[in-house]
Amino acid sequence: MQYKFLGGFLVFLGACSFGVLSSIVKTAYKTGYSLGEVTGVQCFLGMLMLWSIHFIVKTVYKPKITTSTDKSLATSSSKKTQLTKKWKVCAVGLFPGLVGICYYQCVQLVPASIAIILLMQYLWISVFIDFVIFKNKPSMIQLAVVIVIILGSSLAAGIFNQDISLNLTGCFFGFLAALMYSLFISTSSNIGNELPKLEKSALMITGACIITFLIFPPLFFFKLDFSDKLYQLGFLLALLGTVLPPFLFSIGIPRIGISLSAILSAAELPVAVTCSYFYLQESVHFNQWFGVSIILLAIALPNLKHIQKTD
Repeated sequence: MQYKFLGGFLVFLGACSFGVLSSIVKTAYKTGYSLGEVTGVQCFLGMLMLWSIHFIVKTVYKPKITTSTDKSLATSSSKKTQLTKKWKVCAVGLFPGLVGICYYQCVQLVPASIAIILLMQYLWISVFIDFVIFKNKPSMIQLAVVIVIILGSSLAAGIFNQDISLNLTGCFFGFLAALMYSLFISTSSNIGNELPKLEKSALMITGACIITFLIFPPLFFFKLDFSDKLYQLGFLLALLGTVLPPFLFSIGIPRIGISLSAILSAAELPVAVTCSYFYLQESVHFNQWFGVSIILLAIALPNLKHIQKTD
């Protein structure tokens, strides 16, 4: 019981850390920093942190993390083949890089509470991609969940509130971020699974850093001092959005299973809305809270049956 509780607590913490990102980004914008500076610093610091942790773990605990899979790769696969696999994982980083750019652009144009709701549309977009690309027909429960999520999102976004005017450009970038996140989930789950988790994460964030710097050249390196507040905010974004959640999920999810993890990871949504209400002082109406509750129920209910079977 304690084993499962700890796993659930770690997954919950990982989701909560994702949920506070939009508020930190809003703070950076209010301080005067641009989209390119925010995304660039997060990717760069996240890449440094992940590679540093990877090399430390590889150096100190090498005998413990060497598995039979690693040995077979070293003996049966050429260096060229392994390098090709690593490049593919690095290329997958294109999607989380674009998620960050699109999502933070959305945060710049719409309230943080709306931005996270738009990002959560990846839940039904993933079902659609799975059907169109991988020919996996969704079940009736999945279709029902999709419909409920769309209805809940309409309420949560406040489209029925007369005093709320949504920026269409911001909504477009929000849906684009959800699409990129769906593609990231689809590709990352099928590529590079034979690599150590830390190395795979580091390669992906390297790819994300490359695409970010191609779109937004890192000119801030030449005009900002390392004591600048941007690096402080960037460190928080990298820690809470790039390093900590994958680490917590990698430990917690195997302990409690995918079904319960799907429920607990949905904590990202209410945490983001709550932070926007209390920290950013954004107005959140009752029907928006009700819409958030509907989305959480839509995520939770299909998984409760699987959890009861495992108990």
